[in-house]
This record gives sequence, structure tokens and C-alpha cells, in this order.
Amino acid sequence: MVIKLEPRRREKLGDRLYGQILEQIVSGALQEGDKLPSEHQICQLFEVSRPTVREALMRLHADGLVTTRQGSGTFVQKRPSGHLTRLANISDIAGMLRSLEVRSALEGQAASLAAQRRTTEQMGVIVKALAALKAAFAGSDIPARADFAFHRAVADASGNLLFADLLDMLHQPIEHAMTVALGITRNGSSDRARRVIEEHESISEAIERGDAEAAGLSMRYHLHRARQRVTDGQRDV
Repeated sequence: MVIKLEPRRREKLGDRLYGQILEQIVSGALQEGDKLPSEHQICQLFEVSRPTVREALMRLHADGLVTTRQGSGTFVQKRPSGHLTRLANISDIAGMLRSLEVRSALEGQAASLAAQRRTTEQMGVIVKALAALKAAFAGSDIPARADFAFHRAVADASGNLLFADLLDMLHQPIEHAMTVALGITRNGSSDRARRVIEEHESISEAIERGDAEAAGLSMRYHLHRARQRVTDGQRDV
């Protein structure tokens, strides 16, 4: 028997520190408006270098979780949903949010091209995938597979096989991120779930009427809102 061993991915110190601070915010140990320790204090508390601290803080800034007030320090700006740490490992969250940035650029362009190039058959696949997503939302499971199928159908309709190939390559991290975002949505209000469906409908409708600009904007808006649903547990987005 051949045993296949896969090397464990070494977690960067910046990612680990990001995760530890994020965990403090999610748990409520750090509340909205609370001031974080200074860079020097964090260096001492976690026994890491100043560049590592700055890397972690930059990521927290990019995710909209903290804000810096000139001359006052860094403060918690918003708190993610408590479901976030139930659905994802703390060490995975930074990468998951980075993947949404990549998807915004990739899928926004794919949606624009789909509006210009899609065939009648491809439009039918998108509409069918949207109907399957709606049906999955009506059930009790988290509809990540149906969500990926919709986005894959849009990429396929772009007329450039590389968009679909890239989504296939990123299938696992994308579906994992979808599971987390949709899991948080599932635990929110019915209005939140309705808005997720409406965002997908806007993408489909723009592609169907051949509006490339609207299709790209609708896709990027949807992915921006998905990021908000992950990082902001206080707003019903």
C-alpha cells in the first residue's frame, strides 16, 4: 500500500496574529469602539516583530474590522457574526476574504463578457442554475454547491474558457467561502436571504438583456455584499 503524505501548510506569523486578534473581536473580548494595544505592546504580547504586527493590522484594516484615528490609535470598527468562527477556522478567514477580492476582478469581467457573448443555450443554463439556487435556498441545507454552479455557468458563458478553468481550479476555496457566507446568511433574517437571491437575479437579468456594464457591476456588487455579510455581524446585509 502506498501512503500519500501531504506537507502541512506552514501558517505565516502575520496570518496567525490576524486570526488571534480576529478571534478576540468575534468573541467580544474586544468590542466595537475598543482600542487595540499599540504596535509595541502587541509585539511584546505575542512575541512577534513589528513588521508582522503591521501586516496583521493592514489585513484587519482591509477587511474593515479596525480603523486608525490619527494620534489616537487603532480601534475595533465592526464585529463579524459569531457564526463565522463556527463555520470556518480562524486561520482560514484571512485567505477566504482574499479570495473574494480575486473573485471580484475575475468574475466581474466574466459577467460583462457573458452579457456580450452568451448563447441562447448558455443563457438557459444560467437561468436553470438560478432556479436551482432558489430551490436550494428553500431547503434546509447551505446551498453552496448550487451557488457555485450559478457562478460557473456565468464564467462558461463568457466565451473565454480560461474564466471557467480558473473557477474550477479555485473550486474548493470558493465553495468553502460560499459555505461560510451562506451559512451566516442562513442564520440571519429572511430579508437577508431574499437579498442574496435578488443579487443573483440582477446578474442573470443583466446578462440576458446584453447589458455588459450592468452585469459586471451586479457581479462585483454581489461579491462585495458577500464580503460584508462575512465581516459585519451587526448589519443585516
